[in-house]
Amino acid sequence: MHAQIHTIAFRGIETIAVTVQIHIANGLPAMAIVGLADKAVAESRERVRAALASIGLALPPKRIAVNLAPADVLEEGAHFDLPIALGLMFAMGVVPRDAVENALVLGELALDGAIQPVSGVLPAALAAVAAGRDLICPYDCGSEAAWADGVSIIAPPSLTGLLNHIHGRQVLHPPTPKMAPARQNMPDLADLKGQDTARRVLEIAAAGGHHFLMVGPPGAGKSMLASRLAGLLPPLSPAEALEVTMLHSVAGNLAEGGLIRNRPFREPHHSASMAALVGGGLRAKPGEISLANHGVLFLDELAEFSRVVLDSLRQPLETGSVVVARANHHVTYPARFQLVAAMNPCRCGYLGDPARACSRAPACGQNYQAKISGPMMDRFDLIIEVPEISADILLKEAIGESSQIVAARVAAARQFGSLRNKGVMCANAHIGIDQLDQQIRMDDAAQDLLRTAMDQANLSARAYHKIMRVSRTIADLAGDDRVGRAALAEALAYRVMPLLE
Repeated sequence: MHAQIHTIAFRGIETIAVTVQIHIANGLPAMAIVGLADKAVAESRERVRAALASIGLALPPKRIAVNLAPADVLEEGAHFDLPIALGLMFAMGVVPRDAVENALVLGELALDGAIQPVSGVLPAALAAVAAGRDLICPYDCGSEAAWADGVSIIAPPSLTGLLNHIHGRQVLHPPTPKMAPARQNMPDLADLKGQDTARRVLEIAAAGGHHFLMVGPPGAGKSMLASRLAGLLPPLSPAEALEVTMLHSVAGNLAEGGLIRNRPFREPHHSASMAALVGGGLRAKPGEISLANHGVLFLDELAEFSRVVLDSLRQPLETGSVVVARANHHVTYPARFQLVAAMNPCRCGYLGDPARACSRAPACGQNYQAKISGPMMDRFDLIIEVPEISADILLKEAIGESSQIVAARVAAARQFGSLRNKGVMCANAHIGIDQLDQQIRMDDAAQDLLRTAMDQANLSARAYHKIMRVSRTIADLAGDDRVGRAALAEALAYRVMPLLE
């Protein structure tokens, strides 16, 4: 007896077609799983055996071979349980051929026959659409899979429910797409007191998608400012929402199974390892920078992160993707995130404060700064000082603009930029070098100022390009077609970090 069931293996958010081949022959009773399978797949034998027994099916007392083809593809995860069980039931004559021959199947089995949720169902559903197949997946993942347009989905809660559906005893209704709950009670800029310069920089960063760094003493409001950035960004586009959801699906973070509609805001602790931040581990899972894709990555206490970890961000910041290369993995994840970082001027935090002067200055600041490499620092578009807030300001009522008002200006600036870019929404931070001269036109006064600044400050080519992009964003906020001297001067001012000099 022979049977085969279609399923997939994952390589990041990409999928590889895998065929589960079942062969039952005479011989000593045994069940072997062959192929390049990990431990979770090897343990499928016992889960499948127990699940089938729970619904009254016993494996035949024969030699059973389960082959995962192609054999040179690493098969990982417990989602092979259901395809193996369905293949066995097909080979035993319990399930007819037409019920499984055109289906892509994935799901983990509990010992009582329940079908448990698995990660990566949305990429699997898109793979089913591309292959022209139906999809059989766990019930809890049905709403996630339903976002793949054009696929017929069967989402049973258990093996019994699947068999009843196949034999027409109890028809399962197709799942409906579900949205993840919207983020409630997002922090509002109106709650902040003072920090007018930081507010302005926050608006510029949101309008252009720029990376920025805040330097200031403890308690100045750096974390509060960073937490409000996500509320200023425009909503995810359908394509962005789908990509973000796929990443979180592969990472196993879609507990509620709905399409993510809020831009991610990730804030890993400074003790995070390189694998946690960039991605990796035994299964090369996406790291924080990929989970922050199309959103914000906030690194508080920047200088406390390992220098090696920080330098690993340099390539993703430039390319918008990260390659996780391991001995048995080579996976590419999207990582188009907006980096926001905060740090103290020195280890004690009060360098430059006349009231609480650092006793070890300037060595304290110099040693602290040395943890961040020059090339890493060069990747920030905006660098500002966030001074301590005085008691007089703290005692006053907050009168600043709300996030809603600022977000409207951000949206208008991005729309203004899209008109310049022939209707294509693209943050200014992502303008390619080949398009800079076309999209960023400066008047003569601005060009003279930029030339002088480059000569006097010895700015790198990367810094030059970043200043051009930031000045373009400032001009967009003002509704100007050309970048003037004032916009360029403001952009140049945000490249200075007095506390670190």
